Amino acid sequence: MIISKADRRTIYEALFKEGVLVAKKDYNAPKHDDLDVPNLHLIKAMQSLTSKGFVKTQFSWQWYYYTLTPEGVDYLREYLHLPAEIVPATHKKAARPPRPAQVQGSGAYRAPRGDREEYRRRDGGADEYRKKESAPGEYAPRFAGVGRGAPSS
Repeated sequence: MIISKADRRTIYEALFKEGVLVAKKDYNAPKHDDLDVPNLHLIKAMQSLTSKGFVKTQFSWQWYYYTLTPEGVDYLREYLHLPAEIVPATHKKAARPPRPAQVQGSGAYRAPRGDREEYRRRDGGADEYRKKESAPGEYAPRFAGVGRGAPSS
């Protein structure tokens, strides 16, 4: 399919910026939901990148999910003439939030326990509960005439 250079560049820029794209399986849609390109052009451009191994495609519930591979990052970086420092959003490492002040000094911080722990520990805990409510040792249930194993008469 012939896709204009402007549309192809718009699609590739959006893919490189986020690292992922989604497209509804609607070949007749005049425009993609997020980009100003026809939906069919986006799907076919991604199909081309998938066949080259630059994008991984997942299809679910009438939606295409496209994920950029490391080889695709290199290809798009070369195509868009971008420096090596720029990476897609999905390839950036998330910065960990700093630890709270009261936790940094002490070695062991424990979150306050809720009502659930108290409930479990009340009256001896779960083991005590099982001992009280269990059936006596000589109890042997019988199932007569019910189910598949019933003798035929």
